[in-house]
Amino acid sequence: MTRRLAANSAGITEAVHLLRSGRLVAFPTETVYGLGADATDSAATARIYAAKGRPAFNPLIAHVPDVAAAEREGLFDARARALATAFWPGPLTLVVPARSDGTVCELARAGLASVGLRVPSDPVAQALLRATGRPVAAPSANRSGHVSPTTAAHVLADLEGAVDAVLEGDACAVGLESTIVGCIDGRAVLLRPGSITRAALADVLGEAVASPAADDHAAPQSPGRLLAHYAPATPMRWLGADTVPHGAAVLTYGSAPIPGLEHASVVHNLSANGNLVEAAAKLYSSLRQLDAAGADVILVSEIPKSGLGEAIIDRLTRAIGASSLI
Repeated sequence: MTRRLAANSAGITEAVHLLRSGRLVAFPTETVYGLGADATDSAATARIYAAKGRPAFNPLIAHVPDVAAAEREGLFDARARALATAFWPGPLTLVVPARSDGTVCELARAGLASVGLRVPSDPVAQALLRATGRPVAAPSANRSGHVSPTTAAHVLADLEGAVDAVLEGDACAVGLESTIVGCIDGRAVLLRPGSITRAALADVLGEAVASPAADDHAAPQSPGRLLAHYAPATPMRWLGADTVPHGAAVLTYGSAPIPGLEHASVVHNLSANGNLVEAAAKLYSSLRQLDAAGADVILVSEIPKSGLGEAIIDRLTRAIGASSLI
């Protein structure tokens, strides 16, 4: 059975004991719930891969409490330091060259010479990391490829019995995985879009961020680069200009009319008034509820491509890509 721990000092103390004993603890961050293990312990890290059914080549993000702890694990160039100063603590992961004396194990880095590092802002995560005193590897606390969790209940729906404990904090404020930027070889590359937008990154750097090579999905440098990812069990399709067929589940955005929407068995609107922040926060909960509706297909209406819409479209495109494997 998975233990439920209150997100108070007693619960955090017990969570720290479990992490330092090589066990798995799910905990809230401002993005999604993370499935935590001691990132310096290969055996503990292997338990993450086993619990999630995660491909071993997909690297994990190591979470630390502050910039000083991050710089003990990775080599920061001027671009990485500028982004860390601007956005940490917060929903940004930086992929940088790993220090030769760093403690994040090779398994967590998926054998790469780089390391993914994040300083979360959630107060429960901060308290947990400071008390643990070592980097905590923490991918999203769900089965690999499934919809990411934004509440403790979501974690338990996927990982009950596979994780030792869950710190039951609040629902995640951002509700979308962190933006990931690689700062290697003298350039900044947007490896995964998130709530920190491409424009915001460019404002800090004074230059545009590059996009990754189109062929890096087979052995990605960062989480979230697999083509089929973030997927419900129900097949998904873009709606386009088609009429909604009878019985379909539909994920909508905004107030534009959709032909045949009355035929849907269930409809979830990410934001009726067109607020992308609200849409990001509701994305995974909506996908979970649509997946549970028992429809033959989930149809997704158009999402704006600007700002945070880039990240939402990225997650939906990967989920739809997984439909070809179902």
